[in-house]
Amino acid sequence: MRVLVTGGAGFIGSHVVKALAERGHEPVVFDLRAAGDDVRDRDAVGRALSGVDAVCHQAAMVGLGNGVLDAAEYVSRNDLGTAVLLASMAETGVRRLVLAGSMVVYGEGRYECRDHGVVRPGPRAVRDLDAGRFDPLCPRCGRVLCPGLVGEDAPADPRNVYAATKLAQEHLAAAWARSTAGAAVSLRYHNVYGPRMPRDTPYAGVASFFRSALARGEAPRVFEDGRQRRDFVHVRDVAAANVAALEADAPPGVLTVYNTGSGVPHTVGAMARELAAAYGGPEPVVTGEYRLGDVRHITADSSRLRAELGWKAEVGFEEGMREFARSALRDENPEGFTPR
Repeated sequence: MRVLVTGGAGFIGSHVVKALAERGHEPVVFDLRAAGDDVRDRDAVGRALSGVDAVCHQAAMVGLGNGVLDAAEYVSRNDLGTAVLLASMAETGVRRLVLAGSMVVYGEGRYECRDHGVVRPGPRAVRDLDAGRFDPLCPRCGRVLCPGLVGEDAPADPRNVYAATKLAQEHLAAAWARSTAGAAVSLRYHNVYGPRMPRDTPYAGVASFFRSALARGEAPRVFEDGRQRRDFVHVRDVAAANVAALEADAPPGVLTVYNTGSGVPHTVGAMARELAAAYGGPEPVVTGEYRLGDVRHITADSSRLRAELGWKAEVGFEEGMREFARSALRDENPEGFTPR
């Protein structure tokens, strides 16, 4: 299969390209960093789609950035870019798409109250965060909630600009699938880490921030109390999930969504300690700081991906962190755009 990989020179995209080649496919890299190929350029995208069987759409502006100040750029890079790509696919007859989705579309994770069952807490109050009360409370009784795993059928609740653009990408992909009878899959990535991750930028993930700090001889700074839960999934496992989705017989005319995580939650503090120990650097410092756009706990149930596509995460947490501690990070590109 000849597969166009947008963002194919970026962090995740470069691993997808390698995984496709190892499976005997022909990946075609389309990337702003490598050749100035902008997914918003309809002529360039149309040329790139010539002779292509499928598209793996990884190009995106990622992370929280600078809040709403970056809104126009996020929408342009992520949503306009996706719209241009999908329109060109409709014109050229390419009918298979795998989209790099994100768990951020869920907002907060799944929570249960011991008295009221499954509940959906609202945004955390600034007064609580300032007082160091980080865990969401039951909207009915005010008790601290117990976090659980989020399934793909959970309602979307994007809580920052980046999350809103990722949900819009899925809506666009679903509309494309309906109108063209195309097969579309969105892999909702959890916290991806591993070799070639972008170094410390406003758009990098928390693992990159910690690794960059250690490289400077500084202690990783852990926000809140360090007990916020995430699912850290290795980039090679994410690349393998993309290959599995491309090779699967996805149903035409609909968007199929899969959570893509390791299935083993860890706290951010535990990740920082594991990484610092593997690097041999200073112990992390828990600062109590917070960002309003952050959620407290978000971990996925990835059983659907395992059951339907036969995929499972192969890189264990400790093994992955040891490798990541030794791996080089990549520099931000000159335009300040961090490809996925």
